[in-house]
Amino acid sequence: MEINAVVSENARRLREEKRLTLDEAARLTGVSRSMLAQIEKGDVNPTISMVWKIANGYKVSFTSLVEPARERPVLLRGDDAPILEEDGGRYRNCPAFPFDGERGFETYRIVMLPGGALEAQPHLLGTEEYVTVFAGEAEIGLPGETYRLRTGDSLRFPADQPHRYRNPGTEETQLSMLIWYRH
Repeated sequence: MEINAVVSENARRLREEKRLTLDEAARLTGVSRSMLAQIEKGDVNPTISMVWKIANGYKVSFTSLVEPARERPVLLRGDDAPILEEDGGRYRNCPAFPFDGERGFETYRIVMLPGGALEAQPHLLGTEEYVTVFAGEAEIGLPGETYRLRTGDSLRFPADQPHRYRNPGTEETQLSMLIWYRH
């Protein structure tokens, strides 16, 4: 990755992490608002002294602006996840990782009690779902066909059409769902 692209990405990320507007960032760094905007867009190649001003203003190291950012692990505790319920609480959706435009997907943990079901509306054109059953059974219905999955089974399908989920068994079903937005 080119250095000005790295500085651009890091400068924007650090400013957003600190919840600063461009005006506040300009006041802290001594770099004009318009120059900061150009740096964040990658339109200019900042000088070393400009990078130092930004680092000092944000109270971060110089290298945190010029080296590619390292991903930090993100731990989500199951008990902390919000629970969205359908079908009288028999279908529970626990969002894990919300949509991130950079990655293009989101993930969920789904729990269905016996008989629990959900009728899902079509997602955006080109969207795919990846489902893996970890406990119990699940029926996934698409127009014209229904798939019955058991523990350990996985299914990928185009989710830009109506689809449904149902627990046809007598035990709780647990599955993971990844929704990938191609476009």
